[in-house]
Amino acid sequence: MTQPFKPRPHQAEVLKYTGGRMGISAVPGSGKTRTLAQLAAKLIQSKKLADDQEVLIVTLVNSAVTNFKSQIDGLMNQKGNLAGFGYRVRTLHGLANDIVREKAHLLGMGDNFTILDERDSQTIITDAVEAWCKGHPQGGSEYFLPDLSEDRVAYLLINEWQRDAVGIATNVIKQAKDWRITPEALRQKLDTFPQKLPLAEMCHAVYVNYQRSLAYRGAVDFQDLISYALTLLEGHESYLDLLRKKFPYILEDEAQDSSELQQSILELLVGKKGNWVRVGDPNQAIYETFTTANPDYLVKFINSSGVKKRELPQSGRSTASIIRLANFLIDWSQSRYPVESVRVKEPLKLPYIQVTAPDDPQPNPPDNPRQVVIYPEPLRVDTSKDEEIDAVVASLKRWLPQNADKTVAVLVPKNERGGKFVLALKKAGLPVVELLRNTTTTRETAGALSFILDALAHPDAGKALGAAFRVWRRDDRENEVDNARNEHIIKVLNACDQLEDYLYPMGDDWLDSETVQSLVAEVDSAHDLLVRFKTMMYRWQEAIVLPIDQLIVTIAGELFSIATDLAIAHSLALHLKRQANLNPHWRINEFVTELRAIAQNKRNIANLPEEDEDYQPDNYKGVVTIATMHKAKGLEWDRVYLTSLNTYDFPAAFPEDNYMGESWYVRDKLNLSEEALHQLRCLKDGNVYEEGVGTARGRVNYSAERLRLLYVGITRARRELILMWNTGRKGDLRPSVAFEALRTFWETHGQ
Repeated sequence: MTQPFKPRPHQAEVLKYTGGRMGISAVPGSGKTRTLAQLAAKLIQSKKLADDQEVLIVTLVNSAVTNFKSQIDGLMNQKGNLAGFGYRVRTLHGLANDIVREKAHLLGMGDNFTILDERDSQTIITDAVEAWCKGHPQGGSEYFLPDLSEDRVAYLLINEWQRDAVGIATNVIKQAKDWRITPEALRQKLDTFPQKLPLAEMCHAVYVNYQRSLAYRGAVDFQDLISYALTLLEGHESYLDLLRKKFPYILEDEAQDSSELQQSILELLVGKKGNWVRVGDPNQAIYETFTTANPDYLVKFINSSGVKKRELPQSGRSTASIIRLANFLIDWSQSRYPVESVRVKEPLKLPYIQVTAPDDPQPNPPDNPRQVVIYPEPLRVDTSKDEEIDAVVASLKRWLPQNADKTVAVLVPKNERGGKFVLALKKAGLPVVELLRNTTTTRETAGALSFILDALAHPDAGKALGAAFRVWRRDDRENEVDNARNEHIIKVLNACDQLEDYLYPMGDDWLDSETVQSLVAEVDSAHDLLVRFKTMMYRWQEAIVLPIDQLIVTIAGELFSIATDLAIAHSLALHLKRQANLNPHWRINEFVTELRAIAQNKRNIANLPEEDEDYQPDNYKGVVTIATMHKAKGLEWDRVYLTSLNTYDFPAAFPEDNYMGESWYVRDKLNLSEEALHQLRCLKDGNVYEEGVGTARGRVNYSAERLRLLYVGITRARRELILMWNTGRKGDLRPSVAFEALRTFWETHGQ
């Protein structure tokens, strides 16, 4: 049962709000969402609202919408009021959708337009980039290392460059839309700019094709939705007045994640004399992919004239020792961070986290400094050994049996790394749940289907057929004898010169030949398995004329028997159907590529039966949660492992650091995505473009964001915290400078 809300002094100050503008800095675990829900209920019950008015609560994600509704309804029921009335909760995109749908005709749009999600947008951009690359076969090579061979350049242009160009174009299009630069306006700026900007030129061409594709489909993306909503509010004063009267109070949660365009929408809805409360934590502004959001917008708002400045600095989440470590990181980042360009940005800002008062309803856990462990040793990670994973698995084997009533998480910087932890924990027989882009089960299901499709597309390829056979008999992997038999059969298939004589014999059947009989005679049931596999492949080959979703469901019905696998296969079928509608030219090979991208954690899909929006740590006591540090935001566990705290995953902006955004084949260690964004910025502002400036800016911003990511990771832990680093697969990485600072501090002041 939820404890009655007893506001802390700082929360009580927030709840005194009656009107005007108020900005709130809230530390992790300060109860900001609950405080905002209490404030919403208070305003609804204040009798200041007319019957047709509502308090508007704006938040970041759909799961938060549900949480707010539940809390506010509960409070309204306690007071005898009607739940569900007097307020509206929306994500920023949901609010923009409401605004545009209501008056779509004013924009010349029908009200039946569709909204593409990030995955569908990415598919269209990928096609546009591929078309551009075909028309510019050497495009991009001017940025390649000068000593690459012609064959190497040709390979890179088709593979690495096209993949990277999709990310470059995606980021530029997002930023252009946030700055409200249309393809036509961008063309005009390029035509009048005195310098050649090859990256901006490529992005413009992709932008034109992308918008044309959206128009053809009668669709908009999320950036369009925000921009159209702002255009409506700016251009139709009567509609704006109507909405201002409808929403006399606007409460905004997670305001550190708003973009300039999103902030402008709320600014217009509030008006000069309206009522606007913004709460957030700039120190938790962490983004897994490029975004136009910026925590500086919230910071500037809080410090603006006429805004009531409040803080929620107390947190009962963590022990005093963990809080001390987090506060040291804030202080060190502001005064002792070794790279000045990062330090002056103040990547972590005040207030410090304060422990709660002794009589607080959510007191801090009992403190034990020895429950903070910072591994001093380098942990080797290469193809033969992964000492970091081994150390975590060994630690959990000792800890879990005595702590079945507690929660625990292993946090990783990247999804791929998380997948390796999952496999190791499962192999060790430890219970595990995943908060990754796609779970292991999803990846395995997508991978299995991709191998079957590949064999259907290439029935004359022995390796493809052998891989399909291995997938079909994947349950035999745990049995050494069965697995050896299957590998022998695959070698037999690979030795077949004419596979059509096996799958579709017109005369002599390859299976009846003396060669095959001699190869399989000594292997129990090998001939029978080859016959059964042939029959199944024949049935699937006949089904290849079906639409892709029906083909996937047909294959899955024979390939899988577990309900979860079948449910995931159904979701994958729906995903591929959507891709087929977006890309009518796709054939089996493209669907194989899409499934393998999902299997490799490079692509996310919607509507999975194992969706993690409802995940609550307390429902998984005694189970190890594997999550990226980004996914861990908003969550907490009794024990937390922070891994891979090295110079690659957490660079400090030193000249010798390496960055994920800097591809190995690009000259001068340029970050082409940052260079393209800088070219766009120069076009917008009319400044001279200087190569390398964007890369330098990107390094500083990325290093600052990674410091915030580390802060978020630390503040997920309630009682126990373990920090670790590894040397990378090449063995050349060092501990991050932040890790070293934390270790030195804890060795000196931790006890």
